[in-house]
Amino acid sequence: MKVEIESQKLVKPCTPTPSHLRRYKISMIDELNPPMHVIRILYYPPTSNPINLEPPLAQVLPLFYPLAGRYIKLDHTVDCNDAGAHFSQARVDCRLHALMDPAFPPSHLNSLLPVDIAAADEPTDPMLAIQINRFQCGGVAIGVCASHRIFDACSLSIFLTAWANAAVGGDLVITPDFNSPSLFPSANVAPLDFGVSRTIEGRRIVGKRIVFDKNEISRLREKVPVMTTTGRPPSRVVVVSTVLTQALLRADRVRHGRQRSTLIAHAINVRERTVPPVHKHACGTWVSISYTEYDGEDSRKLEGDYVTMVGEMREATVRGVVDCGRIFSEEEFGRWVLVDSYAEIAKKGGRDDYKVIYVTDWSKFGDYDLEMGFGKPVWVSLGDVPLEDLFILMNTRDNDGIEAWVYLDESDMPFFEQDHHILQLSAATYI
Repeated sequence: MKVEIESQKLVKPCTPTPSHLRRYKISMIDELNPPMHVIRILYYPPTSNPINLEPPLAQVLPLFYPLAGRYIKLDHTVDCNDAGAHFSQARVDCRLHALMDPAFPPSHLNSLLPVDIAAADEPTDPMLAIQINRFQCGGVAIGVCASHRIFDACSLSIFLTAWANAAVGGDLVITPDFNSPSLFPSANVAPLDFGVSRTIEGRRIVGKRIVFDKNEISRLREKVPVMTTTGRPPSRVVVVSTVLTQALLRADRVRHGRQRSTLIAHAINVRERTVPPVHKHACGTWVSISYTEYDGEDSRKLEGDYVTMVGEMREATVRGVVDCGRIFSEEEFGRWVLVDSYAEIAKKGGRDDYKVIYVTDWSKFGDYDLEMGFGKPVWVSLGDVPLEDLFILMNTRDNDGIEAWVYLDESDMPFFEQDHHILQLSAATYI
């Protein structure tokens, strides 16, 4: 797949940022994030309509004013100087549907992004970059990168919703909130070391997309008795994350010849779950970590006990949601689940005797509803993400399946791919 850039420019906010908002000191939580972008690629069906997304972008940038600025690493501050968002347009020498095959390498999708995913934190790096890609068939892919220094995955969806609403002249009211630094002020700490390299040559992480269609998910849910506490079967996310985690535990044991201790970290979106509630349009990193640890012996048992593992995974996510209610009422606990636990888990991830697995659910962000003036997306994807042992779970277009984006070290991926459960998984068919 060849992508040819046809034009590049900076899109500035339609109105200047007020002087009292010129300096945005990031929160302590955002300081810990690795130097990279949060990404999304939205794919739209063939259209003959003109595509002019610059005016609505300029229209919403005043609301998301840090996105038009530049990060000052020394001060842990965004200079909201209205330098502008990077905006490029490109031509792709293939048809859109060629990319939607589950076997298509995720690394090739990164060429639809406007900048490298790790091109962040330097004074000239844009906080927001967008690329409009046109395919031979007339289809469109919109690649978006937003700095992880001020955005998490949910923040990006909030921005995309506002941009789409402006593009179609909608009346949806989006009120982004950049208040996290007042609640968790900057401590001028260095980002955690997740091994993210700015140079592609130094990266060892590879990605794989696994599609769980509704039939596969039904089969997985039927294998588990109804959860006694809720009277409902386990969720799509719980059963899918269980299958992936067990496969990775088996692969890790085969590769290393022993079962290492395991830590499974679940990312929990805390918006509207705290007391008082964090605003649903809050920007920045509003993610807590709920995790469970197992020694080698227990890890060995759990890799083959699907029903027990489902219960463990569900309990961890439920506990994480319940814990959100304590974040503001118990200051030390709030700092632990939002900041200190993140650092502690990252430290264990660097140990030879530990396997740390990250699970994050992006399936509820509503990306398939993003109407930009030429229909709704036929697909929403990621690309290669340079973070190890990470599962990102996204929705399918029909809203009843899960697309799992799996990121592993290149030495681990062959063992994972040969796991018998991974080999048996069904693949979705797109129309």
